[in-house]
Amino acid sequence: MARTPLDLDELVEHWTLLKDEQGLVSGKRGATRLGFAVLLKFYTQHGRFPRGRAELPGETVEFVARQVQVPASELGFYEWTGRTVEYHRAQIRGHLGFRECSVADAEKLTAYLAEHVAHKERRPEQVRVELLARCRVESIEPPTPRRCDRIVATALRAAEEALTVRISSRLTAESVERITALVAGGAAQDDEAGPDGGIDGEDGPPVLGKIKEAPGNVSLETMLTEIDKLLAVRAVALPPDLFIDVAPKVVAGWRARAAVESPSHLRTHPVPLRVTLLAALLYEREREITDTLVELLISTVHRIGARAEKKVTEQLVNAFKKVSGKENILFKLAEASLGAPEGTVRQVVFPAVSGGEATLRELVHEFKTRGPVYRRTVQTTLKASYTNHYRRGLIKLLDVLEFRSSNHAHRPVIEALALVARYASAGNTTYYPLGETVPVHKAMGGDWAEVVHRTDQRGRRRVVRMVYEVVAFQALRDQLKCKEIWVVGADKWRNPDEDLPQDFEARRAENYRELRKPLDASVFIDELREQMTAELTLLNDQLPKLSWLDIAERKSGSIRLTAAEAQPEPRNLRRIKGEVQRRWGIVPLVDMLKEAGLRTGCLDAVTSVSGGGSLSAEVLAERLLLVIYAYGTNTGIKAVASGGHGHTEDELRYVRRRYLSAEAARAIAVQIANATFTARSTELWGQGSTAVASDSTHVRAYDQNLFTEWHSRYGGRGVLIYWHVEKKSLAIHSQLINCTASEVAAMIEGAMRHGTTMDVEANYTDSHGQSEIGFGITRLLNFDLLPRIKRINKVKLYRPVAGEPDAYPGLAPALTRPIRWELIAQQYDQMIKYATAIRTRTASTEAILRRFTRNASHPTYAAMLEVGRAQKTVFVARYLRLRDLQREVEEGLNVMESSNGANSVIAYGKGGEIASNRRDEQEMFVLCLRILQSALVYVNTLMLQDVLGEPEWVDLLTPADRRGLTPLFWSHVRPYGEVNLDMDSRLELAAAQVPGPRAPADADERPATEKR
Repeated sequence: MARTPLDLDELVEHWTLLKDEQGLVSGKRGATRLGFAVLLKFYTQHGRFPRGRAELPGETVEFVARQVQVPASELGFYEWTGRTVEYHRAQIRGHLGFRECSVADAEKLTAYLAEHVAHKERRPEQVRVELLARCRVESIEPPTPRRCDRIVATALRAAEEALTVRISSRLTAESVERITALVAGGAAQDDEAGPDGGIDGEDGPPVLGKIKEAPGNVSLETMLTEIDKLLAVRAVALPPDLFIDVAPKVVAGWRARAAVESPSHLRTHPVPLRVTLLAALLYEREREITDTLVELLISTVHRIGARAEKKVTEQLVNAFKKVSGKENILFKLAEASLGAPEGTVRQVVFPAVSGGEATLRELVHEFKTRGPVYRRTVQTTLKASYTNHYRRGLIKLLDVLEFRSSNHAHRPVIEALALVARYASAGNTTYYPLGETVPVHKAMGGDWAEVVHRTDQRGRRRVVRMVYEVVAFQALRDQLKCKEIWVVGADKWRNPDEDLPQDFEARRAENYRELRKPLDASVFIDELREQMTAELTLLNDQLPKLSWLDIAERKSGSIRLTAAEAQPEPRNLRRIKGEVQRRWGIVPLVDMLKEAGLRTGCLDAVTSVSGGGSLSAEVLAERLLLVIYAYGTNTGIKAVASGGHGHTEDELRYVRRRYLSAEAARAIAVQIANATFTARSTELWGQGSTAVASDSTHVRAYDQNLFTEWHSRYGGRGVLIYWHVEKKSLAIHSQLINCTASEVAAMIEGAMRHGTTMDVEANYTDSHGQSEIGFGITRLLNFDLLPRIKRINKVKLYRPVAGEPDAYPGLAPALTRPIRWELIAQQYDQMIKYATAIRTRTASTEAILRRFTRNASHPTYAAMLEVGRAQKTVFVARYLRLRDLQREVEEGLNVMESSNGANSVIAYGKGGEIASNRRDEQEMFVLCLRILQSALVYVNTLMLQDVLGEPEWVDLLTPADRRGLTPLFWSHVRPYGEVNLDMDSRLELAAAQVPGPRAPADADERPATEKR
């Protein structure tokens, strides 16, 4: 890819000859003088010599040529090979104190990388960055690219050997024997060889195959199966601190490698490597299975209650008849009774009601079926469902999961579970023994109080064992969901204290600086309070002039906002799209994907998960494109394999397993997005945007798994895809979430973790983003939340200062209480701590919100709500005052609607349903769909720039056309039909080379730890 032209400041900073450098140049003439000067400045910037004239930007040659007073064209006569250039290179090395890389230097560099880099960073491209940085530190001229590759490969291999020996030595002989037994087997178990010399796709021995399996749907059978898996993993007896000093991403890489390699492949590895790979797989799977069991427990307890209520409701629905007009009946009864207090009920009361005695009987029956009797019937049914079916699995869970709590208030629930486990095998005993201490917790009160306790035949008040077990599991479910109770050995459901950065105190100043927050809470509060005051003052003062806004006391809500008038319609966009189709015809979607892949080089960095592989780069690129197309269109690999490209279904499935991981797909999407940003013409598209729109899309999916859920609004089972799309229709992030997940958390995750070069400063959302906790967290994380406000007529504005009831008289009907600044001051440090956890990824936003939203009394949560209320007041006041902001939010959300329309066209296969129960397959569909849409936007951007680069077309654009111009259109695209992939045919675009994302001047030398 071509680079971004350098501006004058960069030329002056990096390409100006200094006094000592001018002395070196002074004795030379003509082409030799210019060539030497260019080599010198290039070396001072990059720590190496250019590999040829093509690496020297034209503007830099012109800039240096003016300084040495030699025409830039003279550089064409400079000899790039021979004794002269070698002498110049030696002279430059001597001046700068650099030397060529010797054999001893290479060995020293390899040892350094193996010891300090490769043990925690396994990606070759990142280790190469560290190598170049080390060369700069040691004043060594970087070796040739091939020699760099050899040094990196040697360092990675040496580091892996050292790590695997160290890890395997921590295992007992018995554990090593059990691990190796997982892949033990002879030729009878090995199928025919796969593409890289081993077998691929075999299920493996029963135990290993069972451990690898994904869980099924919520059921007793799934629970028992997952318990067996967990016991099988624990039988290996891995030490809990086995990987304590190994980087998590290294362990994850080992696990991924063990998951895709067949047993025959694993058997070929040296014993330390084989044992380490399988140990990493078992270690990660133990945590995943533990998480799965917790989710099964939560879902099962919920299902018991939900099904009991449904069953009782169905039984009572035929007898149920809702009686309307209860208030009128009560009035008529009172009036009749007071009018004839001496009369009988049959003579006075019955005739006063329409329908007489029958209506009153229906009213009594309704109360009984909807009141306490109904609740007791539900509880009885729930107990029966638990006892007769689910109890076996839930009791067994208590034997394999260890529950703990850091809050003494929830100790009774832990003690209750211990009591349940202790009497789990007590047979048909109805009550707990009289001498037994039964822990009392909150869940035993309320509707359950009368059911948990019962008077026995001797008149003694006893605790019913089965009912107590039901109540204990319901209490456990509630406390697990807010992480007041956590599980030992889990990841998602681990100790919430581990979610917070452990070094926060030691790095306090740095953490505050990264969040751009003052160390003093009063400074933060003053700034927020001043913003509130300023916005409320502006709204109050300008209110009489705002024709679209009225604030007054009314039952329907104090705020009345008139919708903005429609913007002028673009008139010429259809003609421009027609010209695109006329020039390039109907373009197959796979050709747009291919064009994006070839132009951006996004497939070049994809390597095998197992670190090996014998596929050539050309063959791998073709198969990757076909697999991405198969997943993104939802047609599947089998359908795509039948096209005209010469690759079989088995070959494509092999590439999917071995090469196209979720991380690789995500990196491909990010690279296409970055290339699109760089390729854009600022004259046509304007300056880069810093705002994104986000929303979720419901997609139907197979439901024999834990992830797929019923969505009441969409009326079916499925999953949600949460998208982040910037204002010019480019998707910068996508994530798969379940239907009950927090969309606020998904919004924050995407804005913080998109991975592109875009700097997100604002996020448009639909009404789900108007939550006060969302406003609070985004304020702490330094980006603006711009939601569509639902029921804005009911919104209340908070006061910035107490004791000023007459302030903002025009806003009085919409004002409510003052912000509790003292609470924010008290919890300021804790709020920064949680925000740092989100920023540094020690915890997901979902984990933080899960802990808070179900525990509203948490003081930090209450403080975040106050920050959110203040920030929401600032936004709403500005939103009501500014018509442009109202239009901006609507336009941003319209981009999301357009993006959803494109996705429905691209992912046309299988009726739009995700036909898999595996979560990794569902995630791959989402990522490949994003890649396809990004490729479409990228190529359309280049096409539009080609068309609108001509004066006769660009002059047609009106302001309305420029506002509505988008590269997300598909009238000229064919996503259907046979897939024919020809890597030699290319789209004829004027921008054959497009600018790539420009790295900093020392990007090749900067350590990976210093990059964002």
